[in-house]
Parts: sequence; C-alpha cells; structure tokens
Amino acid sequence: MSQFDVAVIGAGPGGYIAAIRAAQLGFKTVCIDAGVNKAGDAPALGGTCLNVGCIPSKALLQSSEHFHAAQHDFAEHGITVGDVKFDAAKMIERKDGIVTKLTGGIKFLFQKNKVESLFGKGSLKGRNGDVWQVEVDNKGEKSVVEAKHVIIATGSVPRPLPLIDIDNVNVLDNEGALNLTEVPKKLGVIGSGVIGLEMGSVWKRVGSEVTILEAMPTFLAAADQQIAKEAFKVFTKEQGLAIELGVKINEIKNDKNGVTVSYEVGGGAKTETFDKLIVSIGRIPNTEGLNAEGVGLEKDERGFIKVDGECRTNLPNVWAIGDVVRGPMLAHKASDEGVAVAERIAGQKPHLDFNTIPFVIYTDPEIAWVGKTEEQLKAEGVEYKKGTSGFAANGRALGLGKAKGTVKVLACAKTDRVLGVHMIGPMVSELVAEGVMSMEFSASSEDIARIVHAHPTLSEVLHEAALAADKRALHG
Repeated sequence: MSQFDVAVIGAGPGGYIAAIRAAQLGFKTVCIDAGVNKAGDAPALGGTCLNVGCIPSKALLQSSEHFHAAQHDFAEHGITVGDVKFDAAKMIERKDGIVTKLTGGIKFLFQKNKVESLFGKGSLKGRNGDVWQVEVDNKGEKSVVEAKHVIIATGSVPRPLPLIDIDNVNVLDNEGALNLTEVPKKLGVIGSGVIGLEMGSVWKRVGSEVTILEAMPTFLAAADQQIAKEAFKVFTKEQGLAIELGVKINEIKNDKNGVTVSYEVGGGAKTETFDKLIVSIGRIPNTEGLNAEGVGLEKDERGFIKVDGECRTNLPNVWAIGDVVRGPMLAHKASDEGVAVAERIAGQKPHLDFNTIPFVIYTDPEIAWVGKTEEQLKAEGVEYKKGTSGFAANGRALGLGKAKGTVKVLACAKTDRVLGVHMIGPMVSELVAEGVMSMEFSASSEDIARIVHAHPTLSEVLHEAALAADKRALHG
C-alpha cells in the first residue's frame, strides 16, 4: 500500500495547484482524478475548468469575436474582405487543441514537481491509526493509498433542471454547448449567468438567433446594477440577444421537431421551439462517491462540505477547497485555497480574503468587478463616494474600435479606502487586477489617482474614475 504525506482528490484548478504546492513544500504527494478526455479514451487532468469550462469557452469566444469582426468591423479600418465563411467544426477543433495542450501541461508539471498522479475516483475509506485510507476506483479496479492529510477538491457539476434531462444532443449543459459542430438556427438558453451569457454570445455572433430565459427579475443581480443595466442595454439593443427576465418555465419537450419551452413572463404565456437548448442554471457541489456519510464528513443544507475559515473539515487532517465548499465558484478562488491549505499543512499562516476575489464575465464588452457593489454599500449603511469614467473618449479604446463601457470606483466617504471597483468595457478582465491589488493593499482612491498610468492605455479610464471620486476628473 502506497503511503503519502498528502493525498489530493480532484485535479481541477484547486486540486492540481494544491498538489504542486504541497510537493514544493517537501511533502510526498499524490493527486487522484477520474477525468477523461473528450473522446473518453484517456485520462485528462484539469477538471471542469480546463476541459469543459473556463478555457474552452474563452477559445470559442475569441473565435466568434474574430468572425464577427471580419463581418462587421474590418471595413472601418480600411480592410475589405471577401465572402466570410464560418466553420463551426474547425472552431471546435482549435478549442480542443488548446484543451489538450493545457491538460498535458499539468501532467508535465506533476512530473516536474514529483507529484504522483493516479487515475480513478477517490473516496475516503476511513482512518488507520493517524493516517487516512483513500480508495482509488479505476473503472472497477480498486487500490488503496494512505496519507496523513487529505485535500478534497472534487469541484462542482451542473445543476439539473427537473423538467428535462440533459442529453447533450439537443438539450445541452456547459459541455454540450462547447461541442456544437453546426450553428443552430434558433438557440435557447435557460439562465443568464456567466455560462448562459458567454455561450449565448458565441453562437449569436456566428449566426444563431438566441433567446435567454432568466428566472430572476433582475439582470446580473450579483453585479453592480449601474454596470448590469449598461450591459443589458448593449446585449439586447445593440447585439440582438433576446433576454427575458422573471421567467417561469412550465414545460419543456424534446422531440423530432426540436426543443419546445412553454413559459410565463410578464403575466403572459409564451411558447418557443429551439433547435438546441442550453441549460445553465448554476452548479452544485460534487460530493458523489466520496463516502462522506460513511466517514462522517459534514455537509451543509445545500450539499457543500462544511469547512472553517482555513478550509478544515470536521474530520482531522481532512481539508476541502474550491467549488465543493462555501464561497464563489471560481477557478482562481479554488487555486488560491489550494495553495493556502498546502501551506497550512506546512505550518505557515497564509491569508485569503474573499472580499478581494475578482469576478469576470468574458462577453464583449467584458464585465469585471471586485469588492462591494453600490447596492451592497447602501444596504449595509456604509457612507461612500463614487467616481465613474467611460471608454468613449479613451484613445486606446477608440483605436481598438471598442470605445464602449464604464469604470466605477467606490470608496469610503470618511477614509477614502477603496471598497469596490466595477467595470464593463474592453479587456476589463485584465484591468480589474489593478482594483484587486488596490484593495489588497488598502489603497485609497487618491492612491490610484496619483499613480502615473501609461498613455494611451485602457487603464487611464480607471485612473480617471479614481480622480472623479474626488471630484477632480481631468477628461470628463
């Protein structure tokens, strides 16, 4: 029986990073994962994010943006193109190549850092003295490893919709939405969260008629509503996405005629038939097969593994990180928790602040934020001031042909400390990092305003918003 200091169950962004950091700290480490490649004939590390989530979706978004630009934007740059054609299968092939490269890269990193990789489903068998026994089930062939510490990083799975089964032929989850090799004439999307908006954007750009059905009455309720309202206007009026809010779905039928959705909205009944339907109503923690009940691992009422502020479970030397525990379901949150747990096992005192974790939606324009929204500050009774600036007059944005969007800086009215930064615009997924760093170092809006920002850059819009928070904007 193989013995280790640390056994990690799951090789997604939380698990594989935790395993690498543990190995760097001198622990004999094994990472157990049951992921397989698209063909289903070989192991694939990286979890949902690398295989059917973050990475492939960004590849498709970029491809669809290029196609849209060739059709609609090149002419104003003096570039004339002929009959622009789109090959969905080629786009998927490119996406698959990127996934293969990155998942193979994790295998290389494991070898470089001397992390042992075991293929199979990991579950907790119980304690043998002061070590844990972890069973590895490789398609029925079972083995057991022992480890002093276990890190559970099993991630999440799509939330099912009781009205219809996912077949990934006509009714799709995130994986099916990433593998369409033909452009559907009519595409329905249930859920206007990150997956719904990103996948809706991809297929709209390449020719689909897209309708998004959202149960919530508010668009992007988690985002700052000034930014959300601007986004809604861009997506619907300018880009042609049909987004229905406050929807109650009554029935879904999947037959030879397509996928028919019957629903109520605004007090009236509607029925739409789609060629394909994407179901993206959120994700739930993946604890299936862990034997949580058998070993007494506690979960909360929503199925998340209970942990304290340092990711310790109720079981000695068993930790849990990422989507399977409380907090935002984000790859970068999982990775940082993985690093922190490995360092805690080594006796270090790392710190992770959930208030400074950035959120990004990779639509066009992109949406990103960190910290409190204006609505949250009002609800909490916090006195604040704000500054906003737009990309419309930014030289770099105009040169890119992407001069839409806004940056908002929220700061404490008494101390000027930055409380939140919210953005919609070009490449704000990169720009939000400046807001994260400002908050991590307890910067004031004046600190951002007094930092020299290169000209011409998109970052000048954040600089201008910080100036505006002190009512001294220079360009607005």
